[in-house]
Amino acid sequence: MDRRPSTKKSLTLPPQTQRSTHHMRLSVIIVNYNVKYFLEQALYSVRKAVEGIDAEVIVVDNNSSDSSVELVREKFPEVILIANKENTGFSKANNQGIAISKGEYVLLLNPDTVVEEETFKQCLTFMDARPDAGALGVKMVDGKGHFLPESKRSLPTPAVSFYKIFGLASLFPRSKRFGRYHLGYLDDDKTHEIEVLAGAFMFMRRETLDKIGWLDETFFMYGEDIDLSYRVILGGYKNYYYPDARIIHYKGESTKKGSLNYVRIFYQAMAIFAEKHFSGSQAKLYALVINTAIYIRALLALFSTVVKNFSLPVMDAGLLFGGMYVIKELWSTEVKRSLEYYPPEYMQLIVPIYIGFWLIAIYFSGGYDMPLRTYRTVRGVVIGTLLIAAFYAFLDESYRFSRGMILAGGIYATFMLVALRYGWGWLTGRKLMFREQETPRIIIVGSKAEADRALSLLSQAGVDNRYIGFVSPLATDAHQEHYLGSVSQLEGIRKLYDIQELIFCSADVTIKSIIDAMVNMGPELNYKILPEHSPSIIGSNSKNTAGDLYAIDINLAIATPMNRRNKRLLDVGVCLATLVTYPVGAFLIANPGQFIANWWRVLLGNRSWVGYAPVGNKQKGQYFLPKVKPSILTPADVQPTLPLDDATRGRLNLLYAKDYSIYKDARLIWRNFRGLGSC
Repeated sequence: MDRRPSTKKSLTLPPQTQRSTHHMRLSVIIVNYNVKYFLEQALYSVRKAVEGIDAEVIVVDNNSSDSSVELVREKFPEVILIANKENTGFSKANNQGIAISKGEYVLLLNPDTVVEEETFKQCLTFMDARPDAGALGVKMVDGKGHFLPESKRSLPTPAVSFYKIFGLASLFPRSKRFGRYHLGYLDDDKTHEIEVLAGAFMFMRRETLDKIGWLDETFFMYGEDIDLSYRVILGGYKNYYYPDARIIHYKGESTKKGSLNYVRIFYQAMAIFAEKHFSGSQAKLYALVINTAIYIRALLALFSTVVKNFSLPVMDAGLLFGGMYVIKELWSTEVKRSLEYYPPEYMQLIVPIYIGFWLIAIYFSGGYDMPLRTYRTVRGVVIGTLLIAAFYAFLDESYRFSRGMILAGGIYATFMLVALRYGWGWLTGRKLMFREQETPRIIIVGSKAEADRALSLLSQAGVDNRYIGFVSPLATDAHQEHYLGSVSQLEGIRKLYDIQELIFCSADVTIKSIIDAMVNMGPELNYKILPEHSPSIIGSNSKNTAGDLYAIDINLAIATPMNRRNKRLLDVGVCLATLVTYPVGAFLIANPGQFIANWWRVLLGNRSWVGYAPVGNKQKGQYFLPKVKPSILTPADVQPTLPLDDATRGRLNLLYAKDYSIYKDARLIWRNFRGLGSC
């Protein structure tokens, strides 16, 4: 039988710091950790939503390393900023914000959210009209316009948790018995009294917080929203789900939900909640459910990781081994005319080595990076075949059977591994292409000035697209020559031009209009938002990913997994090469002693041989370059005698990141070999 947790155990509450007695209507508290782009967009939307309200905005940064603090100081001077020197956790950071807040109402808001212009006013009106309301949650949609079921939840009692953990809630989401975790049987578009609010948006009455206590700092991450929601109920108040107010929640958590780390942290939080609020047989039952869930989820996460990372290479290896066996048999009978020509060691030792070369070459060519691109596989096979041919020359004469076998194996590998990927794509429902993915047809909704800025950012970021045109936010502009129509005609325009992606300029289009468009046009399209004055275009194509950024750093060549991997490979390769040649190279390097120190730092991964040129003052755009290790050489060393100012160095860094390849790094090292001993 489903029952609420016991109230017998005492509540552990954080100490409450003395606050100013002056009150304002609303305090918005945002805890940030390394999601600078989303934070920027959230703050722009909050800035509009607090217009006409006596409100304050507090950002608590948990020691981010992505220049979040600098961004807030530079672009949002009205925001009260707390810059922690360590990651104190979500609960403690929120309590820091609450401690200095002055609002009659307190909103705990995630940084990866976008709020409608009237959201705060609607929430204030609702709460003022219901004195029994202690806390309020709103309707949340993800970056594709999907309703997020965690907008409304019930308490995770043993029965509810069991149904959730073992999949019954997913199988029967509308059932009053099995679907209680997300209350799927309640209408998403109607106001309801619920038990648990989402931590992404918790609109709370100050009076309630002062009575029940603030967030429990025992919870470092996850579970604190459930605990606080339950204490609202214990305090004699009600939690409400209010769908008239909406937000976008990109769900950009730094801990991915499929990871072992997420499983460990989340279920540890649930165990803390159970120990705190349950008692007797209910506590024992819940402990059993939670411990079982930890092991099952951990095994599933481990299995999923293994399948995701190794299934395709294993299938490649099996296909290659089988193919080489068939080729060997055909070569023996049709070319060599002798079944005894190839000894057992050929299939047991030589072929596995060949397969290793092919798989490693495919890996470093990006052939296993998602999304799969078959041209990367072809490139890897070609490189692998060349490496095998080079390796062949070093084999003992007794193992050099035929170069023709290597060539035949390379041809077989090219066609069969490509066919495997198309079969994989057909089974998984993913479209694969020989080249990079088809460039999407894009239209931009906004004024001409903002749309031109969006196009400029796409160009700077190197984003391929088939730009179709602008859509005006105003009906009066719809018939001007450079517009396709107005926003009221968006659905028809989308169908007419077969559009795959929409970019909204939030300086010209309200967040309400953007969410309306996302919900009405559905998840078939990709949606992005360009915040005003921002150098990034933000969106998300999945509720389980951190989001997609058309920001400079995400689309620069140096940011791709393949190039990051190959850059590290080059660093290690240069270390090994210079180690072997050091007796001679020491005479060519300007400072051999410093070179030894540099060599160790690079080998240990603390530095890289090539990286950005130092810039004294942060130039515009430098905040948004992908981070690389401090380096020995830089693009400025192409002309080491030429004096360069900060602006020129900044441009060189941007070009280096945008057009990065390991060949350019290798060429720079070759031309500046003497500089490897630089400080």
